[in-house]
Amino acid sequence: MSSSIVIRGVGAGLDGILGRLQRGHGDPTTRLAAGSWWRAAITPDGPVLLRLTRTDEDVTAEALGDGAAWALDRAPLLLGVDDRPDDFTPDHDLLAVLLRRRSTRIGGTGLLAESLAQTIIEQKVTGAEAFTSIRRLVRRFGEQPPGIDPDDAAHPAAGMVAAPAAGQWAAIPSWEYLQAGVDERRAGTIARAMAKVGAFERVLARAADEPVTPRGEALERALRTLPGIGPWTAAKVRQNVLGDPDAWSIDDYHVPGMVSAHLADGGDPGEALEPFRPHRWRVEIALMGLGLPERHGPRRTLPSHLPVRGGWTAGGRGQGRWGSGSPQGTRRRHHG
Repeated sequence: MSSSIVIRGVGAGLDGILGRLQRGHGDPTTRLAAGSWWRAAITPDGPVLLRLTRTDEDVTAEALGDGAAWALDRAPLLLGVDDRPDDFTPDHDLLAVLLRRRSTRIGGTGLLAESLAQTIIEQKVTGAEAFTSIRRLVRRFGEQPPGIDPDDAAHPAAGMVAAPAAGQWAAIPSWEYLQAGVDERRAGTIARAMAKVGAFERVLARAADEPVTPRGEALERALRTLPGIGPWTAAKVRQNVLGDPDAWSIDDYHVPGMVSAHLADGGDPGEALEPFRPHRWRVEIALMGLGLPERHGPRRTLPSHLPVRGGWTAGGRGQGRWGSGSPQGTRRRHHG
């Protein structure tokens, strides 16, 4: 039996928030189907299937499974109920127009291991590579959420899988990572990071009374003590887990160029964003409405030296949308 709550005033931000969490159209953990967003996850209390449905300005959240109470308690934060996008009124003509056109409400999942492992997989590879690797590992080592009959192919959430918990990620053998297209360096970083998830969660707990951006900064300092985790990975984790509006995608392949083109006339993107603290990621989200600037030079080809089962694909079953605006086949990560 499912439980449900209604979250008031966050309907306009639903597609943007869940779309940014979705890792490709075939993401088995997050799906848009039958007029609702569906999320399969492993919470601290156990697995959950969460359904989010917009009605005008409100969102109804329904949850099934041992993690239902945790997921419903967290759902307002996932949907950015404490975020205040309307308080951001920059004295900038372009941003003022963009902010009127689309919601920049930001929320966070609160699930550190889920975000951290998958973000490490995304380091320094194309979207097709990252999403294929994540999908294969999640389907092989994740958990089917409650409430879905395996024989009911017509169910909107059929085939969904919750990403592994920290201990499950750490237990994946190295050859399984390799066959999923994840090299030894990233696999090793995941193993080390999963062993430290408890410590990272304690950092967040100690900063629980702080505003979201200082909490994000504390988390970033802790994350970056780990070899293999740099500013890009830390920023992405801050975005997904906390909904930190200041955690812009520094060192991304596309985003600095986009910021530079639209805000700095080709100049330094970091300097261009500085006046907008603590809303730099919100500015990035707004600028995504203009699309990404064209990049010149040879396209990066997908690697052929890794023994990837089935080859590289970026799609998969299920509907969805790209929350980031990055081209599916050319999205490339920089640094860690």
